[in-house]
Amino acid sequence: MFIALWSIKVISLKVTAKKTIYIIRHGETEYNKQGIIQGSGIDSDLNETGRKQAEQFYQAYHHIGFDAIYTSELKRTQQSVASFAQRDIPIRVLPELNEINWGVFEGLKGTPDSHKIYLAMTDDWKAGLLDRSVEDGETPNELQRRQARGLEKIMANQSENQVLIAMHGRAMRSFLCLMTGTPLSQMDEFKHNNLCLYKLEYHEGRYAVLEHNCSKHLWV
Repeated sequence: MFIALWSIKVISLKVTAKKTIYIIRHGETEYNKQGIIQGSGIDSDLNETGRKQAEQFYQAYHHIGFDAIYTSELKRTQQSVASFAQRDIPIRVLPELNEINWGVFEGLKGTPDSHKIYLAMTDDWKAGLLDRSVEDGETPNELQRRQARGLEKIMANQSENQVLIAMHGRAMRSFLCLMTGTPLSQMDEFKHNNLCLYKLEYHEGRYAVLEHNCSKHLWV
């Protein structure tokens, strides 16, 4: 099990309550299966595999007494936690949790040329050039700034001791950097798969990562 501990540096709001935060990436869509870039501008549905993954996650974690569930505006995150709505758990939609905007790449299937552009862009990000984006897209710094507003809203609800957040791959990497104080240039260290889980505990101003890219609920 991967365990890490950092001080949070980006949220000025003082939060004293202990909080356990479960973060999942949405289940598979046909766009994922076909290698088509989605981003924040493609509002796709889960496919059959994605719906099965969502049900597997529900069966593995429905016993957790979640006080609230947060999703992005996009259907694939909301569908990934839909079964929990039957338990009268509040589901709150935050646009701040939307995926990064991939600009002109959205809706396009990857090609050798587009893959080169993608790799060049992610290499720039790894080098700390975080104000760069693909054409008409969103930069990592822009993404994380809006995420900081969303995290502040989540952490403001101090009566919510156990929280589930459903979001997206690239956005998840940035969000985990935000929470843990990891440099955004290192976001690719946070690996992910469809319907994977990161579990964190917040206490006394720090986040501890208790589970890292966990997919054991999908093995049954």
